[in-house]
Amino acid sequence: MSTEPETTEQPGPETPDGATEDGAVEEGVAEAGMAEGGAADAGMTEGGAADAGDGEGTGAEGGSGAQLSEAEAELAAQRLERERIERRKAERKGPVEAGAKLSGKAADLLAAVRAVESGQKPVAAVFDEPAPRRPAPEAVQRPQPAPQPVAPAAVPAESVDEVRRVLTDGGAPDSLAPQAAAALGEGAGEQLRADPWQLLRIGGVRPEQADGFARALLGTEAGPDDERRGRALTGWLLEQAALAGHTALEMRALTAALAQRGVPDADAAVQNAVAEGEALVFQDALDPRAPEPEENDEEGAERPVRLLVGLERYALAEESLADGLARLINSVPKEDGSAQEWERAAEAARGSTAELIRATAGNGLVLHTGGEASLAEPAALLRTAHALGLRAWAATHTPLGRERFTRLLSGTQGPGNPTPGGPTPDDATAGSSVTDGSDAPVVTVAGLLAGAEGPGRDADGALDLDLLVVLDAPQLDVETAALLAESLPDGARLVLAGDPAVLWSAGPGRVFADLLAARVCPQIASRLPDPGPLGELVSGIGVGELNQVEAPGKEVVIVPVRDAGEAVHRTVQLVADSVPRALGVPAEQTQVITPGHGGAVGTRALNAALKERLNPGPGRFGGFDPGDRVAYSPAPGRTVPGQVVKADADGLHLSCAGLSVVVPKDRVEQCVRHGWAVTAHQAVGSRWPAVVVVLPGDAAQALSRPWVYTAFSRADRHLSVVHGVDQALPRAVSEIPAKPRTTRLPVLLATQLPTAG
Repeated sequence: MSTEPETTEQPGPETPDGATEDGAVEEGVAEAGMAEGGAADAGMTEGGAADAGDGEGTGAEGGSGAQLSEAEAELAAQRLERERIERRKAERKGPVEAGAKLSGKAADLLAAVRAVESGQKPVAAVFDEPAPRRPAPEAVQRPQPAPQPVAPAAVPAESVDEVRRVLTDGGAPDSLAPQAAAALGEGAGEQLRADPWQLLRIGGVRPEQADGFARALLGTEAGPDDERRGRALTGWLLEQAALAGHTALEMRALTAALAQRGVPDADAAVQNAVAEGEALVFQDALDPRAPEPEENDEEGAERPVRLLVGLERYALAEESLADGLARLINSVPKEDGSAQEWERAAEAARGSTAELIRATAGNGLVLHTGGEASLAEPAALLRTAHALGLRAWAATHTPLGRERFTRLLSGTQGPGNPTPGGPTPDDATAGSSVTDGSDAPVVTVAGLLAGAEGPGRDADGALDLDLLVVLDAPQLDVETAALLAESLPDGARLVLAGDPAVLWSAGPGRVFADLLAARVCPQIASRLPDPGPLGELVSGIGVGELNQVEAPGKEVVIVPVRDAGEAVHRTVQLVADSVPRALGVPAEQTQVITPGHGGAVGTRALNAALKERLNPGPGRFGGFDPGDRVAYSPAPGRTVPGQVVKADADGLHLSCAGLSVVVPKDRVEQCVRHGWAVTAHQAVGSRWPAVVVVLPGDAAQALSRPWVYTAFSRADRHLSVVHGVDQALPRAVSEIPAKPRTTRLPVLLATQLPTAG
């Protein structure tokens, strides 16, 4: 590694307005744990409940003026999917009267849970019958986005006014009224007055704030043992778990968390949540492939299980995903091209590219792993599929990823292509380019599901294709993955490709990692290494080693700093001066990545300093000016880079990945951030010619091997590390793996599919 590129300025303290908040780095939503404060930390402020513009956890719905946006189309598709889930919910069980005590199957199951946990009964004696599974539908009910989606209906003004009065009576900010009215639906004001703890359904509201609100409305009736409080806290904890990536929680972990928050009878709280249909209880075998014990087996032969509680939304999505993947795996792929033609194409390729082509020829689901250079292999597969007459498409996580893969597929040279001497697409291809890039069969996952991009759907509602290659597969959460799996027709082929070392999805689940661990389909590991010093550095991090690498072309530069002020100063200096002058990479092609949004060197502080240097202005529209670089979040977990064009009565006009987007004034605070600096979660799926990773002293607790790997691997040509964490960086790389997530997908797959070996 080399020293910093030549500079003329001397380091010194530079603290722009708003550079400090609380001195602690805020982790992104996807890194939030079960500790208090895992959600957005804004609390009940006059500005709203959720942290503004967080692309990793907000429920922002971007609008687009006269023309409907991709976000609106996606939301319309999601509404239809919610309706489908409600239909399946009705099929699974009959309605339970609201507020009634637990009875029937639910009561029996909860009693069994307690008996097993207390040791009063062995598992085999309690669960004599296998857990009921949802019967497979006769025909796949696929989500079909509306051809001309409409924006969500506005909440009636009278409903908002009613909620505002209740909030005022309880001493809560009346600015929460629109969110509360939207979250609670019809009769929101009456619901909130009858059950003040429903305020926890608004993002960013914390239990102690809801308790204070309840005391103001109910007086002495608002006690810690109130049934409504226990039920609401159960749902809130499960929502916090979902923000941290879990699709379910172990029963003991949930009841312990409830007890920590002053719920005297945690078991009853869970029972009430189940009775209201707000949660489900599961018993999953620890070894799902172990045979069921015989009736005359002794007690020692019982089948060990784990007891889980989850929100119905994610439980149904995970089951739907397992069913959809099992259908693809068990279906015979369409005979598009003879076996001899597939084999000739494989023989024309070499190495792991040939293995990928052969695996795809005979299987409905294939996993492909590798770094940036390995993208040449899915590109070769797509060329082969088109040559054989298949309707083949690729889907990426971000618009930048779509542009990169389009360039790779068309064989054109771009600023992010491998350096000379490294592996090129031609090393792995089995044919010429499919397109000149103008009509490439490459889409974003969100655009594909919304119907805004891609092949459209057939008469049955399935995607009109034969092969779908999903890149950035680790970014798939369970709901998105379920939509994809159910949208594919019988006989279609699905290839999930990605780098397993990067951060997992912002939403619940770890779909790609679970599939790799389940071993239910072929897995092809690329043997194309990422080239150059950057490739060597990132490869080492992936196996837990932070190596010194030779960087004769200043590919990797370490910039040590002593404190937060110096870290901000040196970051601005690198982006605006040093990197453009020494390496020829302009500021607009350099991305800053830091662990969190808050703190003295979070995205807010860095963006304020970078704006002052690169595009100073008064912030005439919500803090933004024409020319500002922004990160637009049209939906939770998605971030699209863009630039401010102008602002008018319609809202803030952006240019995002070549598309014009209009964000209404009342959505700007939630949907748009300045984008010179982003978090690693926001950067996943994109790469830039130059990247500056900022590691201030207070970032040590936020670092892990996946975080460092993701941040460092976003750079194509140059990486600068503003280093202020001393030994915390190598320790994170060698000792801190990804935070575990509790999911059910491996168990659900194991009950339907044999292990691939």
